[in-house]
Amino acid sequence: MFTTPQGRLIGPTNLTRAFTTLLRKAVLRRIRFHDLRHSTAALLLEQGGEPVVIKKLLVHAHIGVTATVHAHVRLRLQCDAIDTLSTVLVGPEVTKRVNGEGDEPPSCAALVR
Repeated sequence: MFTTPQGRLIGPTNLTRAFTTLLRKAVLRRIRFHDLRHSTAALLLEQGGEPVVIKKLLVHAHIGVTATVHAHVRLRLQCDAIDTLSTVLVGPEVTKRVNGEGDEPPSCAALVR
């Protein structure tokens, strides 16, 4: 729920208009206001936030919604865990991540023997 400085409710259309104006002034690409929920969940997951807590913050009805919507973050975290284990087992010179582009999760560089 968002309000004006006078305490009146801001309707969805006006909120979208104000958000779009802020993005334009900040020279950021246009996104939906709803996309901020996804960014919040992704950042919390990447920082080790518990999915159950994130589910409650986002008011998802089921944990499966949280898990499904943010699966790409979990894949990246899994790759990070594999790379960390590989570094411990075989050394840092062997474990070099291949940087991915776009929405695909990065590939894990750990050697499998």
